[in-house]
Amino acid sequence: MKQKTFSLFLGLIIASYFLQAQDQTVIYKTIDSISLKMEVYQPPNINQSKVNPGMVFFFGGGWKGGSTNQFKPHAEYLSSLGIVCFLADYRVESRQGTTPFESLKDAKSAIRFIKAHAADFMIDSAKLVLSGGSAGGHLAAAAAAVTDYNEATDDLHISCKPVAQVLFNPVIDNGPGGYGYERVGEAYKNFSPLHNIHAGIAPTLFFLGTEDALIPVATAEYYKTIIEKVGGRCDLIVYQGQGHGFFNYGKEPYYELTVASTVDFLQSLHLIEKK
Repeated sequence: MKQKTFSLFLGLIIASYFLQAQDQTVIYKTIDSISLKMEVYQPPNINQSKVNPGMVFFFGGGWKGGSTNQFKPHAEYLSSLGIVCFLADYRVESRQGTTPFESLKDAKSAIRFIKAHAADFMIDSAKLVLSGGSAGGHLAAAAAAVTDYNEATDDLHISCKPVAQVLFNPVIDNGPGGYGYERVGEAYKNFSPLHNIHAGIAPTLFFLGTEDALIPVATAEYYKTIIEKVGGRCDLIVYQGQGHGFFNYGKEPYYELTVASTVDFLQSLHLIEKK
């Protein structure tokens, strides 16, 4: 009963902010006549004399499709708590005929664009959180860990290193037996987040369901173990009986529960003020 009451309460709070979020759309990258955009959600009544934390979301879809709409509810709600949120589009196979490698290049370009324009967005470039679901979770985790796959036009002096990662059933293993190996092949060694964990990796929050057919719980547990072995933090939250995409908006109570855990995690890092 307490869980249902909490979920309903949080759901009402989230819904109340949907019409309050202020958003704009900017082009962050133009390549091969393709303009890639990101939506920006600033906190209502943002204090222009203060620098705020930022959070960029990458949608899922197997690097083949997907939409920035996936994380729109997250961006609208978290911006109400003082985080400037970004929903970044990127090239995918179904729309641009590209590979996962171009998707990662675009994710890195988006991160560098945000940091380069931190003053315009009123954020602290050192307090940017990376987030995403499924293949978008891969992009967030890979941008934080992988040094390869940078666009030639990017300013490589700008680091893609985040202050934290929030990953929703992310694709973290692209090696043999992992998701996407048939598409990336032996390049997985420099593309797979699991195979590129290093000391200094950002604190990570990892959501997963026990019935996820794409990401085994054992793989997530191993990812957590490796991060902790190099001195990092990985909070793994596993939900019994849940499959891939259980966290999406409308999947109550798990949408509300994962959002609440995200807030707790960001508060633990002092990126959101406790009230």
